[in-house]
Amino acid sequence: MDEDRVTVGVTVAGRVQGVGFRAWTKAEAETLGLSGRVWNDADGTVGAILAGAPRAVQEMVDRLRKGPPSARVDTVDTQPMQDDPEPGFDVTN
Repeated sequence: MDEDRVTVGVTVAGRVQGVGFRAWTKAEAETLGLSGRVWNDADGTVGAILAGAPRAVQEMVDRLRKGPPSARVDTVDTQPMQDDPEPGFDVTN
């Protein structure tokens, strides 16, 4: 992985499913030039992998702490990852 890129795994809990959270995450991530993906987990959380410039990744994590207007974010947990996703940002199930 390029030293100018970081990758983190993120789990967002709260009222985050059924409120456009994944589409919002994709749009926000793309404005920051990030790669990765976002999905709904069976336990009601939203998971994501974010990769890009360290400042952009941190900015996205900060944005996830607020979420879109219709969401209520209770917690955002992150963990460093070694993977470096392909370019682009995907919404998966």
